[in-house]
Amino acid sequence: MPNFLFRRAKVAARTFARRSAAFRAAGASAVVLLSLSLAACGGDAGGGAAGNSDGDKPVVLTTFTVLADIARNVAGDKLTVESITKAGAEIHGYEPTPGDIRKAAKADLILDNGLNLEAWFAQFVEGLDVPHAVVSEGVEVMSISEDSYQGKPNPHAWMSPVNVQIYVDNMVKAFSELDPDNAEAFKANGDAYKTELQAVQDEMKTSLSGLPENQRALVTCEGAFSYLARDAGLKEVYIWAVNAEQQATPQQITRAIEYVKANQVPAVFCESTVSDAPMQQVVGATGSKFGGILYVDSLSEADGPVPTYLDLIRHDADVITKALAGASAGASAGSKP
Repeated sequence: MPNFLFRRAKVAARTFARRSAAFRAAGASAVVLLSLSLAACGGDAGGGAAGNSDGDKPVVLTTFTVLADIARNVAGDKLTVESITKAGAEIHGYEPTPGDIRKAAKADLILDNGLNLEAWFAQFVEGLDVPHAVVSEGVEVMSISEDSYQGKPNPHAWMSPVNVQIYVDNMVKAFSELDPDNAEAFKANGDAYKTELQAVQDEMKTSLSGLPENQRALVTCEGAFSYLARDAGLKEVYIWAVNAEQQATPQQITRAIEYVKANQVPAVFCESTVSDAPMQQVVGATGSKFGGILYVDSLSEADGPVPTYLDLIRHDADVITKALAGASAGASAGSKP
């Protein structure tokens, strides 16, 4: 864990600097307004502008939007939480911009998932005087069982709401060390959010438990659903193990086609951040339906189907259940570019 005593001093210094800058700006505005009023009216003085209160809060930067939403539930109104990546971004091969580096340098804490998810992260934080916390620490890790990633940890641990309760505990600890004055608020927020997480977990298990045994196969583009499949009692099958630049070899597609045919899988799926073209080849070769788009690595925009993590889990469970049970919902979602 980083040296938060040293970091707190830097946070205090930044807060003082922000307030000083706001005070100076307000003073300058008042002088300008006063001059204009005197020129126009011969003596009536104008007022100054107030600074942005958010500028006084420590800034927490997360690597992707799912973590940002979870962190905001824990932080409440005590911290400013931002995401490096935007809604819809593919996280595995993300390439940070100079603007990302500048934003990170001004942050007071950076949260990353760990488990080799953010391949770019180590180089991203190199040389930055900013502590970070790995939010997946303590999770019971599942290993990737196929392809060149065999034996490495499956990084998508947040796809289990049970695991996310551990994420929350790690965030409560990191936030409390960063801002001890608000430790009780972080603990209360975390406990309340964990109650919601457990409720969503129970809803998902109940929803998926009604599927017949021969339909309990989750066939997706990426092997990102190991934790969800484990929790829900589903058999996970995928075209490729981890999103990479080179995806969907003929051998991988053939393997998926053979599984779907042999097990008469009624529907298959793909994730929102990758092209579903390879899975459409499986659909064409097997007669299985395209069950719909699932969300994993990114939330949607605020007006989209999964603006929060809780929405993401509910959406995925609903799409999977309806498609595998033979409902038409999601079957006409169509290909993404």
